[in-house]
Amino acid sequence: MFSLLKAYRRYDPGTQSYLEIALLYPGVKALLCHRVAHLFYRIGVPFVPRAIAELSRFMTGIDIHPGAIIGKSLIIDHGMGTVIGETAIIGDNCIIYQGVTLGGTNLHRVKRHPTLESGVVIGAGAKVLGNITIGSGSRVGSNSVVIEDVPAHSTAVGIPARIISRGVQAGEELSHEKIK
Repeated sequence: MFSLLKAYRRYDPGTQSYLEIALLYPGVKALLCHRVAHLFYRIGVPFVPRAIAELSRFMTGIDIHPGAIIGKSLIIDHGMGTVIGETAIIGDNCIIYQGVTLGGTNLHRVKRHPTLESGVVIGAGAKVLGNITIGSGSRVGSNSVVIEDVPAHSTAVGIPARIISRGVQAGEELSHEKIK
């Protein structure tokens, strides 16, 4: 829990205290609820995981299925309208902005949601759909629709998303000249 609060504190220069983050940041509340719901989901308790997830969605506007696997220090910034599907896997140190969907493309009981490797950033409103992988350190631009794998350290933008740069370093800003 404290590592999550520290991650938010490093990420957001506007924070005043750990208490503020713990009590007032919807992403933190959603992730804490998810940790509890996921525990019940893994041990096969019926009803309870979905009830916790629904309560969390009601409180935060962030919809995380209890089956989703989420690594350490995920930042959900603003978060309203974010949806993370049942078979989604999210690595450590990722950032997801508001309105993002990590969605499935079929109804079969198989892996049908995306995998985000460590250090991925998904821009506001982006849709990442299906059993695809967004490689480590990659970025997906706002409102993009990703339906194919994105290699590690790449930037994908557009509808459908296309790779506009490779070899992206952590923290490097997206140059608008590359978006055409």
